[in-house]
Amino acid sequence: MNRLCTLLAGIAIAAAVAGSAAPAERARLTVYAAASLTNVLPKIDKTQRYSFGGSNMLAAQIEQGAPADVFAAANMALPAALNAKKLCSKPVVFARNTLVIVTPRSNPAGVHSVYDLADTGVKLVIADPAVPVGGYTLKLLKNLKLSAKVLPNVVSRETDVRDVLAKVALGEADAGVVYATDAKVDAGKIKVLKVPARAQPNIQSGICVVSSSKHKADARRFVGSVLGKPGQAKLRAAGFLSPKRR
Repeated sequence: MNRLCTLLAGIAIAAAVAGSAAPAERARLTVYAAASLTNVLPKIDKTQRYSFGGSNMLAAQIEQGAPADVFAAANMALPAALNAKKLCSKPVVFARNTLVIVTPRSNPAGVHSVYDLADTGVKLVIADPAVPVGGYTLKLLKNLKLSAKVLPNVVSRETDVRDVLAKVALGEADAGVVYATDAKVDAGKIKVLKVPARAQPNIQSGICVVSSSKHKADARRFVGSVLGKPGQAKLRAAGFLSPKRR
């Protein structure tokens, strides 16, 4: 009887220890993300390892086997292309954005609207067409029938949106085209000009889990945190728009 009691007591202790054991520690993920997300993603989850840059370059690195767990792009085309090659899960839209014109605070060229970008002598900097913001910029100009007049004034095509913003903020260009969310980052150094709503391209940011990830469950949790209410609230606070049009 004493042996039975001792055995039962041992089982009870073991069960109590197992029940109080800490949950398995989550992996620290490597998140490849568009430069436009530099300030907001760490606010959603500061524990992950981030690599920010032009979405096209990050997608190319994933295609070449870079050890990423999650890909958050500034468009849907790049993650969709990876998905078609079975290199990431089906992407979902997690935010939208808009384009704005930015000038230095002093605005030496007197740029007051998107139409002024066609003025003689204006030095315009945009992103390379392969970068999502660069492609969106070309669509914007095409929608306004300004391509032929404005593109000759382009003096530089940058590798990501933050490089465009930096050149304008430093006074190395008279104007640039960036996302509205990025314009908020250097608000004290630039002036922001809105563009006609009718000309805005459909800017959607997509996120997916990289197929080669060794931490898919944790990667899916991260995607869930971006799509969840707290994550979406932080995106809204940073100026991003809801994934769904309202």
